[in-house]
Amino acid sequence: MKEIKVNTQFTVFDSINELSLEDQDLMKNAIEARNNAYAPYSKFNVGCALLLDNGEIVIGSNQENAAYPSGLCAERVAIFHTGAVYPKSKILKMAITAGSTTSVASKPIPPCGACRQSIFEYEFKQDLPIEIYFMGETGEVYQSNSIQNLLPLSFDKNFL
Repeated sequence: MKEIKVNTQFTVFDSINELSLEDQDLMKNAIEARNNAYAPYSKFNVGCALLLDNGEIVIGSNQENAAYPSGLCAERVAIFHTGAVYPKSKILKMAITAGSTTSVASKPIPPCGACRQSIFEYEFKQDLPIEIYFMGETGEVYQSNSIQNLLPLSFDKNFL
């Protein structure tokens, strides 16, 4: 028997104001996208903004459906839109913000497992890390240099 130790590392900013201007702008796009979420069932709104290598910013918000779980998370809306409209572009950065309409989310909220796998698929495909920033509605912002920090034992096409 042996033991495997997995380490992850994040940078923690006290607020959006500590981010670079470029990253503040990206997070502000995610906040605007969060305001467009369609979440009448969970009342949990999520917004995502991606910075592409061509300078474009692509946004996404979660879109729910009464036939759970056929809705889609904000991160996957933005990623899949990027894949459809900008198939040759690489995703450089991702900003995510989430919160409830019934209470204030002041702690960073990371992507769900399905979104982590989708982010990993694109990071693997483009052979370039995606820098990820995530927060609640207010408070700290966590930054990761790669999805590997959020999904250290990743599943990719090499297992198939």
